[in-house]
Amino acid sequence: MVEKFESVFDAIGGSPGEALNMRLRADMILEIRKRIETEDWTQTETAKLLSISQPRVSDLLNGKLSRFSLDALVNMLATLGGDIKLKVA
Repeated sequence: MVEKFESVFDAIGGSPGEALNMRLRADMILEIRKRIETEDWTQTETAKLLSISQPRVSDLLNGKLSRFSLDALVNMLATLGGDIKLKVA
């Protein structure tokens, strides 16, 4: 029998907590990307705004989850004027 998962994160996460962490980071990266694209910032401009290197911005835009903690992403989103609403279900 083939095991079915609700999301790819559930399939690759070692635990429910790890899967949730990955899902949250992916959601935040998507929101950060939207803001960068909406403002039409270059990677260099984004790097200056976020006080990170341009290669780090590239990692962000390429969705490299493992390179960013929840803390770092929350700080980046806040710097770009974003807000996070938490809903526990």
